Amino acid sequence: MFDVLVIGAGVIGCAIARELSAYQLHIGVLEKEEDVCCGTSKANSGIVHGGYDALPGSDKARFNIEGSRMMEQLAKDLDVPYRRNGSLVVCFHEEDRGKLEELMEQGVQNGVEDLRIIEREEIRKMEPNLSETIVAALYVPSGAIICPFGLTIALGENAAENGAEFMFQESVTGIEKKEGYFAVHTATGSYKTRTVVNAAGVYADQIHSMVCENSFSIVARKGEYCLFDKVTGGFVDHTIFQLPSEMGKGVLVTPTVHGNLMVGPNANDMPDKEENNTTAKGLEEILTKASLTAERIPARSVITSFAGLRAHNRTTEDFIVGEAEDVPGFFDAAGIESPGLSASPAIGVYIAGLVAGKLKAEKKENYKKTRKGIIPFAELSEEEKAEAIRRNPAYGTVICRCETVTEAEIVDAIRRPLGARSLDGIKRRTRAGMGRCQSGFCMPKVTEILKRELGYDYDRITKSGPGSEILYHKNKQND
Repeated sequence: MFDVLVIGAGVIGCAIARELSAYQLHIGVLEKEEDVCCGTSKANSGIVHGGYDALPGSDKARFNIEGSRMMEQLAKDLDVPYRRNGSLVVCFHEEDRGKLEELMEQGVQNGVEDLRIIEREEIRKMEPNLSETIVAALYVPSGAIICPFGLTIALGENAAENGAEFMFQESVTGIEKKEGYFAVHTATGSYKTRTVVNAAGVYADQIHSMVCENSFSIVARKGEYCLFDKVTGGFVDHTIFQLPSEMGKGVLVTPTVHGNLMVGPNANDMPDKEENNTTAKGLEEILTKASLTAERIPARSVITSFAGLRAHNRTTEDFIVGEAEDVPGFFDAAGIESPGLSASPAIGVYIAGLVAGKLKAEKKENYKKTRKGIIPFAELSEEEKAEAIRRNPAYGTVICRCETVTEAEIVDAIRRPLGARSLDGIKRRTRAGMGRCQSGFCMPKVTEILKRELGYDYDRITKSGPGSEILYHKNKQND
């Protein structure tokens, strides 16, 4: 019997599991994919939002502000790349200046600090590549960027180190409320638990309706992105937003915490909650809209594109965070679209506190709140590199030339808590395959290391879990 089962191992589920692991509780996490961070959490802007655009008094505003203020220390504790680069919300027409001022006033009401409106001359000094048609901008010094999959993996690892049990490829098929506990059914069996936390992303409405009568509706809102080669990483320094619309914050232009340039997303509601493909039309749309912000977008330097699905709550337009009114012991963290990444630390603390209070759980004395990440060989000094190779010669073997990822880093990614079991798992933990060639050269070597370390045959090595096998059969038979 578990004390609590968390359904979903995205950034919200992992943040909740980590905070729960600070209590004397038996914690389980059920994830339908083969790893943490396989849904929305792996495919977003990586922005820590200031909190100016959420409606005052909403859960979006509350958790955005609280989470943003927690993020820098959390990134230090978990050894995750983070940079407070500030953001700009740009205005192209004088007649829209009033909307910019309203946005600033809303931010002030939400508690965002140091907001101010700046004029064209100052904007051009800060960001010389921006369009000359911009007349003013809202400057948000507290805006930041972070590695979204790095954060999710770190939260999950830290939760596991503190005793949380992760069960992968466990898709929830039903939930029953019994006397004193819940029976959570999956495709492979059943689990008993005293409480349930629903952090199932775009499927949170379906999970909720398995046991609750007061339903809500989640639509998968697809956003497409273009990622550029690192040679363009200095194109902008701040995160540049356009004035938001009904469908979101608009197409942004931003550096990533790893030194790339990124533009996107658009916003299209999808009937299929698995439809995360990119389209030629969609990518053309975001590049065209991004060119309004910066006229010289280096489109020839795009190295890949991707799409993510946001869990948009079309019932109330806000986050759904708390205990279900009609089912005591069932907790929702649902409808967590943007600014969900920014809000995740605060939602984790809040939901964990509710569950711990319900179960009258005490804090652990030996809770470990820090975690050390994989050593990024490419970022070490020459002296540090030489010392690393002396301690472990596998650091001297570069597997991914684009990102300078070594064999030692890949082995560490496999052997550590919640270790990688696929090519994408390695990619998200080490960046092997995220460079200009997009795995063109390093994939065979990474496959070999996975085979060796896991003791798998070649036909068990996948890109991202069952159904994405790299090799199906031999086309030649050796004598």
